[in-house]
Amino acid sequence: MRILITNDDGITAPGLATLTAIAQKIAGPGGEVWTVAPAFEKSGVGHCINYAHPTLISKLEDRRYAVDGNPADCVLAALYDVMQDSPPDLVLSGVNRGNNAADNTLYSGTIGAVMEAALQGVPGIALSQFFGPANRDLADPFDAAAVHGAATVRALLDHGIWTEGDYRVFYNVNFPPIPAADVKGHKVAAQGFRRDTRFGMTPTTAPNGRRYLWVKGGPQDVATGPGTDVTANLDGYTSITPMRADLTAHDLLSDLNGRLS
Repeated sequence: MRILITNDDGITAPGLATLTAIAQKIAGPGGEVWTVAPAFEKSGVGHCINYAHPTLISKLEDRRYAVDGNPADCVLAALYDVMQDSPPDLVLSGVNRGNNAADNTLYSGTIGAVMEAALQGVPGIALSQFFGPANRDLADPFDAAAVHGAATVRALLDHGIWTEGDYRVFYNVNFPPIPAADVKGHKVAAQGFRRDTRFGMTPTTAPNGRRYLWVKGGPQDVATGPGTDVTANLDGYTSITPMRADLTAHDLLSDLNGRLS
């Protein structure tokens, strides 16, 4: 198997080293793992691409490239340049430093990479490590992802639902904020929503008198209801969420058509 890995934390991020090990287990002795990742951190860019300006790409070593762009740009660079003659069988993105569950998903460059993979017809799985008091001070805070990552990816490859046609399914996986030994298993879960907590802006004034705004997130340890990703993670389970890039509110189409006819 030929696997492309990328992330949004940047090519030097420790989570990418964790993902490399996961991908090597999945690819096997006869497989290949290619890395095309952002040269610098690109957290929070979502599905953004370098549409208005060119993208610099640098070869660091065999099968390892740094891109001055976003995670989705990295997937495009791999498919249309680096791996053009030998496209990947699978795209893995992560392992993100922090959860990409609930509404965080909508901002995530980690998710943006596998969304682009799905739009290009390549299976994609995003992997993120939820952090909390029980794991953030471990020698390896990515412990849960490192131990359970390959088995989770393999389960999805062997038993997951992989659609074809328009807006193919991709998967969002979040490992719980606990040591690997305490992980209870995995749960298929819907994307949740953290009520009463959201991103905002905090103003500050620099020493030179200029005014800046910092984006500030809300508490992450807020459960999101039964059957959802954050609740599964906080209960000690790895969450697995099937997703599509189709943003249509399908449940409203018929009613809206009737109202506007």
